[in-house]
Amino acid sequence: MNTQDIWQFITTQGADFGIKLVTAIAAWIVGRWLIALAVGLMGKVLERGSRIDSTLANYLKSITSVLLNIILILAILDVFGVKTTSFAALLAGAGLAIGAAWSGMLGNFAAGVFMQVLRPYKVGDYISAGGVEGTVSELGLFATSLVTPDNVMTVVGNGKIFGDNIQNYSALPVRRVDCVAKIANSVDPRDAIARLRPAIAAIPNVVAEPTPDIEILEFTPEGPKLCVRPYTHTSHYWQVYFDTHQAIVQTFGSAGYPVPETPVAYRSAPTARA
Repeated sequence: MNTQDIWQFITTQGADFGIKLVTAIAAWIVGRWLIALAVGLMGKVLERGSRIDSTLANYLKSITSVLLNIILILAILDVFGVKTTSFAALLAGAGLAIGAAWSGMLGNFAAGVFMQVLRPYKVGDYISAGGVEGTVSELGLFATSLVTPDNVMTVVGNGKIFGDNIQNYSALPVRRVDCVAKIANSVDPRDAIARLRPAIAAIPNVVAEPTPDIEILEFTPEGPKLCVRPYTHTSHYWQVYFDTHQAIVQTFGSAGYPVPETPVAYRSAPTARA
């Protein structure tokens, strides 16, 4: 382009181009100010709700800012007469390609967003989810970290957790501890239950309400089975579980109960020797 062409462009379209340039600059300044204002208000709303994790809030603010800036750039290009239809189609195609390639990661991310909002569990809760049982140590956007009872750090994808049943053992004040005690046929179950009630109630961290359940569970050839079910907070579950078994052994030993034995009629026949 020579000097004559430049002068001709200035004399014929210079005013129109100048107006468009000023309009674009003004749109960029005002648009950026409005985007900053909108993202700031969004951040305050998320912080005020206190149900959204700070990490998720930052991600949402960042994604919103990027999307609004893309819209602003497309609007400014349209001011100069640049056709943005093909550009928008290109962005949509790229988004579909990325989504197909990262479908698993995006699924985990989407599930993480929902769990950050719905909060089925929080850090410190003891849960069973995605086939793993343990204490939640971290609730991330893509995965949840659990410490299993045998002290192993296990990371489970949020998509697997959100697509399956979630059991939160820490959601309620108390949890039932299930134990079984077997007595001989010669022992009166009512006497055994009466002896167990004060012994189980005296175990540390067993709550008074609801009271422990001690009832006949079933009958076996060796003798009746008793269900012994105290209640405690989930943080004391294993302590109460093991102490309950000790209380059963001590109570039945002090009472002189015989050890349940399989009746002769139910014993397997001895193996014949050659």
